Amino acid sequence: MPTWHLFIPKLFTVLREGYGASDLKSDAISGLTVAIVALPLAMALAIASGVPPERGLYTAIIGGFIISFFGGSRFQIGGPTGAFVVVVFNVVHEFGYEGLVIASLMAGVFLLIAGFAQLGTYIKYIPYPVVTGFTAGIAVIIFSSQVKDLLGLQIASPPPDFVDKWVGYGEHLSSFSAVTVLISAAALATIVILRKTAPQAPGFLIAIVGASIAVWGFGLDSDTIGQRFGEIPHMLPAPQLPDFSAFTFDRLVMLLPSAFTIAFLAGVESLLSAVVADGMTGRRHRSNCELVAQGLANIGSVILGGIPATGAIARTATNIRAGARSPLSGIFHAAFLLLFMMILAPLMPFVPLAALAAVLTIVAWNMSEFQHFRHLMRAPAGDRLVLLTTFLLTVLVDLTAAIEAGVVLAAILFMHRMAQAVEIETHHKLIDEDVDDLTDPISAPYSVDAALPEDVTVFTINGPFFFGAAARLSEVLEHIGQAPKVFILRMRYVPFMDATGVTALLKVFEQSHSQGTQIILCRVQPQPRKILNDMCAQKSCPPIEFAVNFEDAQQRAITLMAE
Repeated sequence: MPTWHLFIPKLFTVLREGYGASDLKSDAISGLTVAIVALPLAMALAIASGVPPERGLYTAIIGGFIISFFGGSRFQIGGPTGAFVVVVFNVVHEFGYEGLVIASLMAGVFLLIAGFAQLGTYIKYIPYPVVTGFTAGIAVIIFSSQVKDLLGLQIASPPPDFVDKWVGYGEHLSSFSAVTVLISAAALATIVILRKTAPQAPGFLIAIVGASIAVWGFGLDSDTIGQRFGEIPHMLPAPQLPDFSAFTFDRLVMLLPSAFTIAFLAGVESLLSAVVADGMTGRRHRSNCELVAQGLANIGSVILGGIPATGAIARTATNIRAGARSPLSGIFHAAFLLLFMMILAPLMPFVPLAALAAVLTIVAWNMSEFQHFRHLMRAPAGDRLVLLTTFLLTVLVDLTAAIEAGVVLAAILFMHRMAQAVEIETHHKLIDEDVDDLTDPISAPYSVDAALPEDVTVFTINGPFFFGAAARLSEVLEHIGQAPKVFILRMRYVPFMDATGVTALLKVFEQSHSQGTQIILCRVQPQPRKILNDMCAQKSCPPIEFAVNFEDAQQRAITLMAE
């Protein structure tokens, strides 16, 4: 197989397969839908990262375009994400924006090297306790950074250190603004209520527009984007490289850990997002091609005034549910964001910071993965140690140290378990490698659930049930809006599951059952079925249907819907 085929963008694959007017219409609609969601998020994430809001828009436009154009996933939506907030804020605080540009350029090069070295296959297997630990830690830090704007505290610049920050908040608590608290509480309530009553509505945008109209219409005294950052540009800036002569070798060495962290987060977040997209559509992404696209996106984003970019799980899931057919949906998303910036730039300064803080509070809650964190606290002692170490180091020290310590601890724990494990013989590869669909096209149609009722959702898992796959199923169910009545999980290509994977999977089943969703497992292989039966025998499990093949699962789903 020619290696270079694995680096051909999925956009090329789609156009080669055939692309019609109906596909273009679907991609345009889904791109517009995601752009509406991304508009307030991009600005809020930029402000939380310590840079002006327009840099978040530049990132979503430039990074989003490059990721969709060059990426190895059909449905990936790229842009700024909460995972970067902590590292970006710290770099900007210590080295300024030019330091962030250099760190991001270095990270882009690291991602290109990782992609061409075909390391993407293995990044997907970062231990789940490590991922959960640092994402939960980042969520705590993001929320902490928004308390000032949520309450309207009169504190010029909160200390960067987590403990000192909260001490400062306590000392200035009496300076809170009742008007600001009312605005942030109303924005939070709007988002939460809309998620319950109208999950398809753009809750973030509605909350921000409503708060902006209230502040402007009633002349409320609350800080806005315009008061803190001034006007928003209505066009992209000209490309510009930093002044490398101002950075000595010692300073570049100091930026190296931050560059590594940016590259690591971009790789992990984008590939987890691509895995979720695969499960929702039955397609397969090319992980190394995706890493190359992430590298190019991070380089292009900062050259045009942005911040680091990666694949966004929630926006990618929204893209799929809106009917996306190809990477062109991500390109449309970038184009619509550029159009919004050109048209709405004069209005953006009226947006109250309290409303953006409310948006980031919801982002932090979603990132915290509280249910997953609590579930892991019932895991074996080794997993709990990895989780808590990564979490506490993220919050109290820094993200780089947390990732390094978490990965090392997880590696030691893995080696210990392997020394005690019995050998498992299988004819399947336990590493889920990329597929060359250029010379060996995948014949499976995209719309695997076309013959199914609307309230039936299908998710496909390919390869061994690795650390993050099970927990990401719950994210899919959260992001598709109203819980489906039937959830078909296709497991034909899962040769092996361990106790950690089964435990996480059963947790997803319990959550689904509580929402009235019936689970159908399709074509489960002997080893996974045995460990499922063994572990279900030890505890009360929700009812699960087993289907011998997908056709059988379809019939069972239709029968269940008719009951």
